[in-house]
Amino acid sequence: MIWKVLKRFFFLFDPEKAHYLSMDLLAFGMKIPVISNFLKKSFEFEHPQLRREVDGLVYKNPVGLAAGFDKDGRWLDLLQNLGFGSIEVGTVTPLPQEGNPKPRLFRLVKDESIINRMGFNNEGVDKLVERLKKFKAQKKIIIGGNIGKNKATPNELAVNDYLICFRALFDHVDYFVVNVSSPNTANLRSLQEREPLLHLLSVIQKENLIHLNPKPIYLKIAPDLSHDAVKEIIQVVKETGINGIVLCNTTIRRPEYLKETELLKETGGLSGKAVRPFADEVLQWVKAEKSFTIIAVGGILDPEDGIYKVKQGADLIQIYSGMIYRGPWMVRKIKEGLL
Repeated sequence: MIWKVLKRFFFLFDPEKAHYLSMDLLAFGMKIPVISNFLKKSFEFEHPQLRREVDGLVYKNPVGLAAGFDKDGRWLDLLQNLGFGSIEVGTVTPLPQEGNPKPRLFRLVKDESIINRMGFNNEGVDKLVERLKKFKAQKKIIIGGNIGKNKATPNELAVNDYLICFRALFDHVDYFVVNVSSPNTANLRSLQEREPLLHLLSVIQKENLIHLNPKPIYLKIAPDLSHDAVKEIIQVVKETGINGIVLCNTTIRRPEYLKETELLKETGGLSGKAVRPFADEVLQWVKAEKSFTIIAVGGILDPEDGIYKVKQGADLIQIYSGMIYRGPWMVRKIKEGLL
C-alpha cells in the first residue's frame, strides 16, 4: 500500500528526475530515527538457506541490484539496508561523461517496462572510487563493479578504458562485470564478436591474475544475440577463464505484445517485464552449456520470476526495472519466495 501511494506521486515526474528524487527522499528518511527503524525492519528478512557461496564470495542472499541503478555509488548506505545480497555499481567509464541528450528514460507503464538511452552517463571512475573508499567502513554487502568505455574511445582502443577502470576499482569492489552489450553507446555491441571479445577478456584476465587474490570477472551480454553467437561467447568465456556471464542487458527489439505503442518510436534499450522472454531464451541456451557462473537479470518482477531463473540454472539474480514498478519491498518478497 505504501508503494502504491508513493509510486503514484513519483510517476508524476519525469522518470530520470523521479529516480533521483525517490532515492534522495528515501536516504533522507533513513536519517530520521523513527522512520529509519520502521523502514529497516520492513526490509529486513534473511535466512541461512538463502546464503550463497559463488566464486569464493559469500552472499547473504542471491538477490542483487543490477548495474545502472546506482552508477556512481551515491546511495550505497541506503541500498544495503533494502535487503540485497549484492549491489553492482556502474557502468563506469574512465572519464566523466554526460551521456545522451535528455529525455532519455521512458516508462511503459502498462507493460511494466522501461526504455532507456542513457549512454553510460556517469561521473567517472575516480569519483566512484572516492565514494567506495568512504563506504568501506560501513560495508556489509558484496559490491560489483560494472566497467565500460568512454563514448569517444574507438573500439580498437577500448581495452585501455576497461583496464583503467579495472585497475582503479580493483581494491574497492568484490567482482567485475565487463559491459560490451549496452545498445546506447555507438558500436559497443560489436565488441561481443569473437576476436575483439577474446582480446578484451584475455587482457583483463591477464591483469587480474597478476594479483595474489584475483577477482571474479563476468561478461554481460545482450539478449539480441543469435544462438550461434551465444555459443561463440560461451567458448570465449571458457578460453579466457573468466568466471561467467550476466544475462541479459536491455533489448533493442520492440515485441508485438507491447501495449504502450506511442513510445515505440523511442530508441534505446528495453528492460522490465517485456524483456523477460528474450532473457529467458538466452538463459536456456547458456544453461545447456553451463560450466561457469550465471547471473540472471531481465524481467524479474515477483518471486515466481526469481524462482524460475534459479530453477533454470542461475546462481544469482539481479533486479532493476521491477523495483521501479513494484517498489523496494519486492526484494524481501523475492527472498521469501526463494526460501
